[in-house]
Order: sequence, then structure tokens, then C-alpha cells
Amino acid sequence: MLKVHARNLGAVTVLCLRGRMVDGETAVLSDAVHSQSGVGTVVLDLRQVSTIDARSLGVMLELRQETCARGIDFKLMNVTKLVSDVLERTRLNSVFEVACGLATFSEA
Repeated sequence: MLKVHARNLGAVTVLCLRGRMVDGETAVLSDAVHSQSGVGTVVLDLRQVSTIDARSLGVMLELRQETCARGIDFKLMNVTKLVSDVLERTRLNSVFEVACGLATFSEA
């Protein structure tokens, strides 16, 4: 089961994800991203993601496209080795912007 906890840091919302990002578990992520308004950046903190599948990658791509259309930056942070490997194999590592950490947003 995927759990999402939102942390608002001014114009930045960090969505801390925990669990498995697999088909049938991503609605909570979509809802969390869609509920963001008045922010300039949405960041997915993937530190506690244990599994990710192709459907979840598709959801992340859709969310990135939707947020960008609304003028909101979409970034990833704390990308685990597992997620990094999946992004590299699918060549999506060049699509998603990966932030180094919360310090990146301290002045946002």
C-alpha cells in the first residue's frame, strides 16, 4: 500500500511517499498532486519507496505533464538505487528532474 504525506515549505510541497508504487496503488499519489494549488513546485520524496512498476512510471509522467501545464515544477528527490535503476533502464532519468534534497528548496 502506498502512503503519501504532504509537507508544505512555502511555495514548495514535498510529497513523502512510503510503500509500493504499483498498479492499483497510485490513486493516492494522483489525488495528492491534484490537490496542490498555489505552489510553484511539487517534489516527490522517494526515499521510502520499496517497489515501482511501469504503470507507476506512467502515472508519474502524467502527473509531471499535468503540473507543468499548470505552471508547477515537478521534481523527484531521495531517489533510491532501485528507482534510479528503473529510471535509467527506461531512459526516464533524462525526463525527470532530480533534486539533491530539502536544502535545495530552503530559499524557494
